[in-house]
Amino acid sequence: MQNAVRFLLLGLLLAWGVSCRTPQAVFQEASLPGYAPAPVPPQTEPWLRPGDRLAICGDSITEQKMYSRILEDYLTMCVPQYGVWVRQYGWSGEKASGFLGRMTNDCLRFAPTLATTCYGMNDHEYRPYEERIGQTYRQNLTAVVRAFKAHGTRVIVGSPGCVGKVPHWVKTAGGTVSDLNRNLGTLRNIALEVARQEGVGFADVFLPMLRAGELGRQRFGTNFMIAGNDGVHPDWAGQAVMAYAFLKSMGLDGHIGTFTVDLSRNTIHVTAGHEVLSTVGRTFTLRSHRYPFASCLPREVTPPGVQPAFPPCDLPPGQETASLKAAFELVPFHQELNRLMLVARNGSAARYRVRWGDQSKVFTADELRRGVNLAAEFDLTPFAAAFARVDAAVAAKQAFETRQVKQVFHGAEGRADMEAAVRRTEAERNRLVAAIHAAFVPVTHTLSLVPES
Repeated sequence: MQNAVRFLLLGLLLAWGVSCRTPQAVFQEASLPGYAPAPVPPQTEPWLRPGDRLAICGDSITEQKMYSRILEDYLTMCVPQYGVWVRQYGWSGEKASGFLGRMTNDCLRFAPTLATTCYGMNDHEYRPYEERIGQTYRQNLTAVVRAFKAHGTRVIVGSPGCVGKVPHWVKTAGGTVSDLNRNLGTLRNIALEVARQEGVGFADVFLPMLRAGELGRQRFGTNFMIAGNDGVHPDWAGQAVMAYAFLKSMGLDGHIGTFTVDLSRNTIHVTAGHEVLSTVGRTFTLRSHRYPFASCLPREVTPPGVQPAFPPCDLPPGQETASLKAAFELVPFHQELNRLMLVARNGSAARYRVRWGDQSKVFTADELRRGVNLAAEFDLTPFAAAFARVDAAVAAKQAFETRQVKQVFHGAEGRADMEAAVRRTEAERNRLVAAIHAAFVPVTHTLSLVPES
């Protein structure tokens, strides 16, 4: 038994990585007894490339258009230099076999260069694992990957996530929550094997969600549900963990920018994607063409009608399941994917008040010398209003993509004349894409450092 426990913990550490800066839970055997995760080998190459056309494929969890929206927001605003094109293809209730049957008509016709898949939740049939389930999942997932490869599409195979309760709507559900998660964990291992055998990428969604759920209950209380209140469909916290897994699998370095201030000379140097407009003492006006990712938004800047609404910054305690801020305490999103660094050196004071836009915070000279991550330290940033406008445009486009595929391509219009349906709906979608580009504009903001007595 002791050897089994040691193997389980070793596998968890290999897959998650050890860092003193990384939020993580200490998992004992009781977290998921009887399950041994296969370790994920180190990533050797980035999967995201400039100009990629990304297809985000999955079941109802993808059709929620939350993790897919986080991905498109991030790729649009945080790394615009890649020029990535995004479509989401979520379909409720779908298994890998269901997507295999529609991928030529719905997806491959648009010639994606990169695709992410997230199947397994429905494939696991909400019951304890059976070899039949694993064999069917392996066969269908392999067929999906090979179909993409045959069309020149690179693939990142995403594992299924975890469940938080036995879903009430599945009449054939059987077993305990641990039974279902052991099943999902086994499918996670199979997805990893498929990725290795086919030479494609892998996004481990299962283990980060399982760990974040455990840590979230420890930190926020037993009402915290990483898999959402129904136990299957994550709210913003779980969706953020999923997005973290997929963005990490793409090989992104997380560097949004660095502002380096010489406090003795009152000068500033900025990295690519940012420019200095003016300097007055230790107050610097900057223009940024890359945004940090927002962990929340003020309610007053969130456009009406966007569903689900981007999480507001004033969620009360007990609502962490719906919070990106909470999720970013459970996975190292800011540290690994969202670094907008302020470095200040050669100052004579022990502490400085840093004012960024309308917000301010005091840091020691040593903290500033080592560098502080503005994206992590400030909930409300000068980018909030601009970020909200782009996110609303992304949400509108992704909502249309669901209607385009489910209602038009698979409806009467598509059955009557598919090519005409594609032409008509693509014209409408192109207008929504243009709205995203129009919303994404450079942001002018002011940064000042004032000595604290």
